[in-house]
Amino acid sequence: MKNFTFSFWLLICLMLTNAGFAAPKLSSYPSAPATIYLDFDGQTVSGSYWNGGATLYCLPADLNDAQVTEIFNRVSEDFRPFEVNITTDSTVFLAAPFNQRVRVIVTPTSSWTSGVGGISYIGSFTWGDDTPAFVFSDKLGPNNVKYIAECCTHESGHTLGLSHQSSYDNNCTLVQQYNMGAGSGQAGWAPVMGNSYYRNMTGWNDGPTPYGCANTQDNLTTITTANGFGYRADDFSGNMDATTTRLSTGSFDLGGIISTNTDKDAFSYILTAPSTLHIDVTPYSVGANNTGANLDVKVSLYQGSTLIRVYDPSESMSVTIDTLLNAGTYYFVVDGSGNQNTSNYGSLGSYRLAGFNGPLPIHDISLSGDIVNDKHILKWNIVADEPIQSQDVEISFDGTHFITLATLDGSPLQYSYIPSRTGMLYYRLKVTSEIKEVAYSNIIALKSSVKRPKYFTVPTLVTDWMKVMAEENFQYALFDANGRMVATGKGTAGTNLINLNNKASGVYVIQLITNTTKQTERIIKQ
Repeated sequence: MKNFTFSFWLLICLMLTNAGFAAPKLSSYPSAPATIYLDFDGQTVSGSYWNGGATLYCLPADLNDAQVTEIFNRVSEDFRPFEVNITTDSTVFLAAPFNQRVRVIVTPTSSWTSGVGGISYIGSFTWGDDTPAFVFSDKLGPNNVKYIAECCTHESGHTLGLSHQSSYDNNCTLVQQYNMGAGSGQAGWAPVMGNSYYRNMTGWNDGPTPYGCANTQDNLTTITTANGFGYRADDFSGNMDATTTRLSTGSFDLGGIISTNTDKDAFSYILTAPSTLHIDVTPYSVGANNTGANLDVKVSLYQGSTLIRVYDPSESMSVTIDTLLNAGTYYFVVDGSGNQNTSNYGSLGSYRLAGFNGPLPIHDISLSGDIVNDKHILKWNIVADEPIQSQDVEISFDGTHFITLATLDGSPLQYSYIPSRTGMLYYRLKVTSEIKEVAYSNIIALKSSVKRPKYFTVPTLVTDWMKVMAEENFQYALFDANGRMVATGKGTAGTNLINLNNKASGVYVIQLITNTTKQTERIIKQ
């Protein structure tokens, strides 16, 4: 991830957004004027110092809606403490102040520069001329969602004035130009301005740069003092008195944000009789085991002004409390914690606080599976005291990172489908009760040996007409060998003929997209 430490006053002409490949329109903080635009749709960049001044024809990122949404969610959480909007909507970007916005182009068009996953100019966020940053999806995995998200935040950080974060030994000798962090599992940490691809907990840091071990960089101060925006307003006071936000005695579920490393959110809980209490405080994540979380949660329990206990597990970023409390007034104080791999400096972000009186309503979830005629059949049993509100069937291709395959209401006890890819597939069930308790089943593995045919059938060699067989209505864009879009159009389910009579002989790339899938094919026009 490369940046330039010199500045140019650039004139950028950004035009010709590739219609038909629109990413989901998402915004993390719509009321914030400052805006970071994640552009997945393709872009033509002309008149800049990038590429020696030659025009760049940036292809759209080959990502589906779910992948775009996860990247957006990861980057949004990185910037959650600040008064800045992360968006995938070009109209929001264009409405933002010129000196408080940046476009981050996510594209596989990377041949014009080499050896980097992304590139940007330091401080360009405030230049006022729409100088873009770039993230090269073909160099990151390729199309590894985690890597792309980390690079988007990293390059955005450069535009906000940040240099790289490095690591040195005790003799002040440079060990890593890109600090790779330490640890593993949930609490494995790395600075996002270093190399954060391989750790789960990533974030802002106060540490040395490549320019010397004594040349430290306070990320948070730079971001909030050099770009025209600061931290978000505090949502909950840390005071423990009559003004403290009171939790409902029966059950509660609310969210908050730890926006600074001195921010504490206090909540009161009043019991008139002895009672058991269950509380979950979970940082925002994009998957199980706090995947993608930035906030390592710590909870302090007080009775009146007396500290009873601090909950701060070393191996988990979330906190679960099961306790028996006597009648009285209690306070739960939530803040960010450090761990064995890092301090609490960058332990920031959003969280959910949920709890209830009495025993756990979901006691057991048992998942089993079978394969019948290439169909994966999942069955389960739930033992619970409360009605089940929803069930998410989740799938993983590596046994670690799960995504939602199907969302069901509370009644079904099985689900079946024919997988679209081969190999070992892993499944689990996420269950949410009516009182918002979330529990997971055991994980099972089933092997898939049948691969569905491609959604579109396209010939490799074509003459004047190209025949496209499609399973449903679609849109397409045709690009020449230089990445320039030379045709667009629409098709319908069934057989379609696309006229290439006016196109020169040579190699082309066609991208075909529906509401649920995107397919890219290479063709040769004879």
